Amino acid sequence: MPATPNGSLACTDADRPRRLAAQLADMIPGAATVRVSLTDPTRTWPDPHAVAKDASGKPVELSRKTAKVAARWILRVWPEADWTGSHTFDLATVTLTRSDLVAAGRGR
Repeated sequence: MPATPNGSLACTDADRPRRLAAQLADMIPGAATVRVSLTDPTRTWPDPHAVAKDASGKPVELSRKTAKVAARWILRVWPEADWTGSHTFDLATVTLTRSDLVAAGRGR
């Protein structure tokens, strides 16, 4: 991370999720959420994977490269998360929630 002239980091840890949300919104127009897992359904081995959805819950088409980049970025911002299951990153609220909690309506 680049430092400012006084030597402090240009982006604090608290700002990283908000910056990530802005970058993903630019990279994936129309996306409201991005679900990330280490299980790409087209692979038999662990591989970072992302699925984006719009505000109405409809899938936003991603290229394989974009899906992998988005997943890696999210994984890097939350390395402490339990990545044995999938997580959903809400771009509007800038929150990461386990996907099983979101599906059950308890994640928000």
